[in-house]
Formats: sequence, structure tokens, C-alpha cells
Amino acid sequence: MKLEETYDVIIVGGGHAGCEAAHAAATLGSKVLLVTQNLETLARMSCNPAMGGVAKGQIIREIDALGGMSGIITDASTIQFRMLNKSKGPAMWSPRAQCDRKVFEKEWRKGLEGNKNIDFWQDTVDSITTKKGGVNGVITKMGVEISAKSVVLCNGTFLNGLIHLGKKNYKGGRSGEPSAEGITKQLIDLGFTSGRMKTGTPPRLDGRTIDYSVTEEQAGDENTVSFSFMTKEKIKDQHSCFITYTSPEVHAILKEGFEDSPMFSGRIKGVGARYCPSIEDKIDRFASKDRHQLFIEPEGRDTVEIYLNGFSTSLPEAVQLKALRKIKGLEKVKMFRAGYAIEYDYFPPTQLKHTLETKLVNNLFFCGQINGTTGYEEAAAQGLMAGINAHQNTHEKEEFILSRSDAYIGVLIDDLITKGTEEPYRMFTSRAEYRLLLRQDNADIRLTKKGYKLGLAKIDRLEQLEKKEIETAALIKFLTIQSIDPNVINPVLEKLGSAVLKQKVKIKAVLSRPHITITDLLVCEELDEYLKEKKCTTEAIEQAEIEIKYEGYLNKEKESAEKLSRLENIKIAKDFKFNKLHSISTEGREKLTAIQPKTIGQASRISGVSPSDINVLLIYLGR
Repeated sequence: MKLEETYDVIIVGGGHAGCEAAHAAATLGSKVLLVTQNLETLARMSCNPAMGGVAKGQIIREIDALGGMSGIITDASTIQFRMLNKSKGPAMWSPRAQCDRKVFEKEWRKGLEGNKNIDFWQDTVDSITTKKGGVNGVITKMGVEISAKSVVLCNGTFLNGLIHLGKKNYKGGRSGEPSAEGITKQLIDLGFTSGRMKTGTPPRLDGRTIDYSVTEEQAGDENTVSFSFMTKEKIKDQHSCFITYTSPEVHAILKEGFEDSPMFSGRIKGVGARYCPSIEDKIDRFASKDRHQLFIEPEGRDTVEIYLNGFSTSLPEAVQLKALRKIKGLEKVKMFRAGYAIEYDYFPPTQLKHTLETKLVNNLFFCGQINGTTGYEEAAAQGLMAGINAHQNTHEKEEFILSRSDAYIGVLIDDLITKGTEEPYRMFTSRAEYRLLLRQDNADIRLTKKGYKLGLAKIDRLEQLEKKEIETAALIKFLTIQSIDPNVINPVLEKLGSAVLKQKVKIKAVLSRPHITITDLLVCEELDEYLKEKKCTTEAIEQAEIEIKYEGYLNKEKESAEKLSRLENIKIAKDFKFNKLHSISTEGREKLTAIQPKTIGQASRISGVSPSDINVLLIYLGR
């Protein structure tokens, strides 16, 4: 059977990457078909029912600022909100939300079904079809052929997925769902290189059998903010998470199962996530630690099911349960589902362009775990960018790329394309050289105008941003010209252990001091009256304070980013023959030839390409 309709973009996979890709391409005007094995599991949180965290929260706010949906959906399903690292500088502040898993799925489906440009098809895609070096459709397991101008593969852990539980293993993309076969072999035949990775998940527990009274409660923030810049309602009725710990006794029981562990026996060939190891891996690698922290997290408001964060495992079920019942608070616990590991195929992302289009097949895009990443947020960001560029390609419009100084999304994609990854890639603030510029609070300032120009962010977003910018600029101006009397502020400064004033100074000078906030300065009547009269928003006040307090650092980072952009502006011809540059190291020639960087900036970030190689390249380019 062949569907009569030809689509602009086919999205293969209904996870976080696929949902953002479908929304982006359709909102921009493409006719989109979302193909997924099961429409009941759209946007399923296969692992932890939470969004955000360190660097990941920044990514969700960037997706939102551009006009994506993950922030809005997260706000609609949040049951607990926390701003992480608030005791550190603003570059480290990272929003995190515990979500209701079912509400999250429901809101995503409602959002996608509300887009008239998206059609749905429940089936498994077994292969793509190509013509003249480009993709032109897909063929499903049921033999349905569907034509398209672009195809975006967002297969998650389903490509030849193999689930491991003790000595047992079976094919599956995740628990209870079949794996997808056929695409890997076809892509290899087309010239792509593939590899294997693994990830894992903890057991799900019956919350009715947990003694919370002996655990540590972790409540949400009192003053919550939202992920989306458009959400105004505060979170109501927050649910707490709880903390407990493993012990030497727990570790001893887990070690009893090591001989049956697929990880230690060699049955798992894929590489696991370094920064999210299984509990058996933690015990083995950190043998000197006698306990590990575990988080007891609710799966939703209307269920007793619990996610035990920090206890990812593929040990036999009996060993899991025996060890769990030696953990404080879990002595009588019952399991709903055992933890397991899954290994799957991925394709090293150096085979992609910065648009996430493949270099070998035109109009074919990869995003999410197929590129070797881990995490909902990293997947959603790639889906957004792939969906945008699939639309742009199809309609012969300019490609959309974010630089490393534009967004964490730019850092993520540039790392993948130029450096590749041999283990599941996870975003951290330390990966971004301009993290003070790439804060969660200013994602709208950085990206909303870009999203609006593209056509993804709507006019109400732009108007809200402009209001915030005007408000912030006016407040900074007021703080710069308004003086404060020593008699008014010195009692506050003494209490905070800061040097007292001997004469009047501008409020900005006092606010520039560490540990002094605008709230501390409200003893100044002029400032208090200004904020009330102008009805300054919390966002504008926070923005002004950060810009004043970190002005010097921000200016240095901006200068550095501008220098980098000069290298990014030095283009390298598409057909440039790197292998003819004999003055460049052998490794440098090999890496440059394989990756084919478009700019000097990109070339300089490729692992194995030295500064001297770049100097030679600049000479050849007449620079």
C-alpha cells in the first residue's frame, strides 16, 4: 500500500525529539506526518519523570524562548519545582521540575493534535527510500510506503534494542515495546558508521509500602518560577521527594548478583553513560564509598508508583528486591517493575552537518539518542533544530544554526558534530565556555527574536520580551543615577558584614558588591517607590541585578565570543581538499577530511587538530 499524500516532513519516532521536531516543522508551515509504534506512548518519560536540572534546565528554557513546546508542557505537568544551585552564581542556576508522567504525555498529545499541519500514523518504520542521493520517503513494517521531501529519524533506544535483566535478555525498545529492525543495516549499506550504547533504568516501587517517616524530605521551592516565559500561573499543591541511602549491607547483597550482571559478564557490549552509572557500576567504581544517595520520586499526582532515582540496575529481580529491602524506609517495599538495562544502535554524529542533516543522504536528519546523546532535554533540543531545518530545506530557505555563544543548544550540536561521542553525551554547564552569557534567566533575550524571525515564536512572545528589556534598561538607568545616603544604608551594610559608606554613592555601586541584593536596598525610599510605581516584574529586577553585579565578567565573555565569531566567519570551501595540505599533521588531515568543517572556528574545535594545523590552514586560505 502507498499513501496518496506526499509530506514535506516525516518524523520517525514519538519521543521528546520527535514531538519537538513535529511541532517545529508543522508550526513553520510544513505538512508533517509523525510515525510512531504506539500513539498511546507519545512523549513517554521512559526513565525519570522530571525535566531540567544542571544545564538541562537551561536547554528547556532555550527551547521555549525559540517557540518550542517542552517548557509549556513541563509547566502544565509539574508537581514539584526547584531552582538548583541557587547558592552559586547565576550561570549555575538551573530549573528542575518533577512531572506527572501521564499529564506530560496527555499535554504533548493535545498540543500536537491541535496543530492542523500534523498527521499521525501508528506503525514501525523499517526503512527509508532514497532517490538521486536524497531521501524521498519511508516504508513501514506493515508494508505501507509513504513519500516525503525530508525524513527525521528520532528512534531513541529502539534501533535493534536489546533489554538485559540478569542473565535474561530480549529484544525491545523499552519495557513492553518491540525494537525496530532494518534501518541500521540499510544505513550501513548507504555508507554510515554505527555503534552500540547502553542506558538503564531503576525499579519502580509501590509507594504504599515505603516508610517516609525515616527518610529526608525534599520539598519544592516556596517561590517557584516557570519553565516557559509565557506561563504566569504558580504551581499549586507541590509534592515532596524524599532522600535515603544505600549501606555496606546493601552493597554486599548487590555484589552477590555481580556474577549474573550483564554488565560485568560482558553480555552488554554498548558503552554506558559515565555520569549516570548503574548502582552496580557505582559500587564497583567507587568502592571506598560506604553509601550512595537515592531519591524517592513520585511518578504523578494520581498514582502511588515511585521512581527510585540513583538505583539504575540490570541485576536479577530477586537481587534487586533483596537489596531494596535493606535500604532505610524500604524495608517492606514491593516492586511494580524491576530495573533493566537496554543497549541500542547509534550513529556517530560526526556524520552530520550542523543542521543535523546527514552528510551522505540529502534531507535525512538524525536527532536524539540515535546521535549518541542521553536525556530528554538533549533529545528535545535536537528535535527542535532538526524539525526547523527539515522545514527550511524542504522550502529552500536558509539553514538555522545556533553558535556556541548563542545557546547551550549550539554547544550541544557543535560538540556532537565536531568532536563526536563514544559514550552517551550529557550536557553540563562546564561544556560551555560562555556559560555566564548562557543563563537560564536570559534565554528569551538571547533567542526569542531569532525564533520570531524564523516564524516559530509568535508575536505575544516578542512583545513580552520587549517589555522586559525596556523595564530592565530603565531600572538599570535609575540605579545608575540615583544616590543612596550612608545613614540609610550603613545599618544594612553593617549587618551583612560589608564596608560602610562615608559619603553618598550611586545605588549601582552598592549593588555591585557581593552578597548585596536589590531586596537589601529597599530601605532606600526612592528605590522602593520606583519599583512600586513602575510595577517592576521579578524577571526585570533579577535581570537588572545580574547585569550590574556581573558587568565586568559579562563584557569579557562578550569580547571573547566576538573573537570566536571572527573565526566562525572564515568559511572553508565545500570541496576543500584537506588531504593535500602536507604541512598539517597526519591526524589533523584525517580528522578534517572526515568531518569536513565549514569554518575555521569549527575546524579549531575538532579533537586531534592542533593550533599549528589551524595556522597552516589560515595561510592556505589567504589569512
